[in-house]
Amino acid sequence: MKKITIAIDGFSSTGKSTLAKQLAKHLGYIYVDTGAMYRAITLFAMQNGYISKEFLDRDSLVNSLTSIKLHFEFNADLGFAEMYLNTENIEKEIRTIEVSSFVSKIAELSEVRAKLVEQQQEMGRNKAIVMDGRDIGTVVFPDAELKIFMTASPETRAQRRFDEMLAKGDSVTYEEVLANVQERDYIDTHRDDSPLVMAADAIEIDNSFLTREEQFKVVLELTEEITSA
Repeated sequence: MKKITIAIDGFSSTGKSTLAKQLAKHLGYIYVDTGAMYRAITLFAMQNGYISKEFLDRDSLVNSLTSIKLHFEFNADLGFAEMYLNTENIEKEIRTIEVSSFVSKIAELSEVRAKLVEQQQEMGRNKAIVMDGRDIGTVVFPDAELKIFMTASPETRAQRRFDEMLAKGDSVTYEEVLANVQERDYIDTHRDDSPLVMAADAIEIDNSFLTREEQFKVVLELTEEITSA
């Protein structure tokens, strides 16, 4: 079977990463969570006082980009690669509601996007990769052989995210999560640089009423049609 590039885009909390991990594991492909990369930059900005609810010190963050080193390391116990920021494992820290509340604002910055897109394109140079994010099929890999665009209602996505965070022991309300989902949707779809849009040749999947297994089966069948052609 030929090796291909699989681009999975969509709104926040649609299960993009879950699906991408399933596909990559089944196919023996590399999996890249681009959202984790933007979250890592966001955490760096928070740690250095470059962003808060009141302000964003864009110049200081942009000037610091050359000192930010990101990489993934595979965790055999978890079965997927974790995000590292300057040698520190930050996988847990980047999944908080605080980081979620700022990440779309950081992702709006053209300089940040340029730095990460360059890294992402290099990662996928040899294909055999599954990458999820907001602009994979439109900007990072416009020639990807398979493009998936995932969506679900804001309420469904907020409930999933809320349940996930409660299971991790986070103290958060459903209303906070829903507000965050809606705010991120607006910012992601209205930013000037690489807004979230469905590529013309992408296949849309509304998983509001699909189980993980049903969703995986649908996309795996699409993948096999292409790789076996």
